[in-house]
Amino acid sequence: QVQLEESGGGLVQPGGSLTLSCVVSGRTFRTYTVAWFRQAPGKEREFVSASGSSRFGGRTYYADSVKGRFTASRENAANTVTLQMNSLTPEDTAVYYCAAGETMILSSIASERSYNYWGQGTQVTVSS
Repeated sequence: QVQLEESGGGLVQPGGSLTLSCVVSGRTFRTYTVAWFRQAPGKEREFVSASGSSRFGGRTYYADSVKGRFTASRENAANTVTLQMNSLTPEDTAVYYCAAGETMILSSIASERSYNYWGQGTQVTVSS
């Protein structure tokens, strides 16, 4: 059984920074692609970033809306993926979810259906 636990959410002012962490239980962390999704009030859940498994050469992929502002880092020894978020705007306000999946093709790496395991989510609020 794979379990994911997010931490690091909170309230931050526009232009500020926040770091989220996702710890994944299990012995085969390297085989999982670990992604971040977010869901804002009244909106559908959307892809943020994916830290590819060894199958994808460990590459990281980003949504256009966060490219250049967010950085996802993967530490295999600690079964952890972090999401460093800079230059935050009110539009980044959402519940952020960590998700993990093993079997997917590259074209579906941003799809929720590619991920079998999900965390409970952590709230990020950007407001002055």
